[in-house]
Amino acid sequence: MPDTSRSNALVELRTISKHFGEGAARVDALSGVTTSVLPGEIVGLLGPSGSGKSTLLNVIGCVTEPNTGWMRLDGETVYDDRWMRRDLRRLRLEKIGFIFQTPNLLPFLNSTENVAEVMELAGTSSRAARDRAREQLDYLGVGHRMAAMPSMLSGGEAQRVAIARALANGPRIILADEPTAALDSERAAVVMDLLRRVATDQQAAIIVVTHDSKIFDRFDRILSLRDGRLAAANGAA
Repeated sequence: MPDTSRSNALVELRTISKHFGEGAARVDALSGVTTSVLPGEIVGLLGPSGSGKSTLLNVIGCVTEPNTGWMRLDGETVYDDRWMRRDLRRLRLEKIGFIFQTPNLLPFLNSTENVAEVMELAGTSSRAARDRAREQLDYLGVGHRMAAMPSMLSGGEAQRVAIARALANGPRIILADEPTAALDSERAAVVMDLLRRVATDQQAAIIVVTHDSKIFDRFDRILSLRDGRLAAANGAA
């Protein structure tokens, strides 16, 4: 279970705002968003299309720069009305794991190589990266598929390999964008069980953007975005 003290939150946002365009063409994608996510917590992020969900996920993932606000990730202030770090690529490799609706595995690499590639980009030796990749694949129940090419994997297996890749560098912040949308109920439950295991074992903070009502009961809290504002929170501490 997540720690209930919000003072040790892994994700902290204060009055984050983001707009696109200027003048009559301006669109306020995020308006004064303030929230936090704890170690061991899985938070669902809901809202209609265009509500700002993807923008918020990209801000937390240090892909999209806000216009104003403050953000701290894993104890480090990374944004305070400007980026506080020059090397955002390194920050993402160190602190954040990304999971998407489609696994996006490199088709010319097998399962082990797909996972190891992320670690090698972070500077891990090839041998150590492959050893760690095999450990992650075993941990997620697809160790028997470590030599399989992506075209040989089922949808559920491919998504587990993608989760292994997201965990490769040991990030404690996991951002998932519709991770179960392409899966049936049984496979979606498996993926959510795996995310719960990661949250508990590694005390990770996990944020899941979803429209998938069959997984709503798997979240510790649900945040709702409307027109760029946090409109409601279910089960908030």
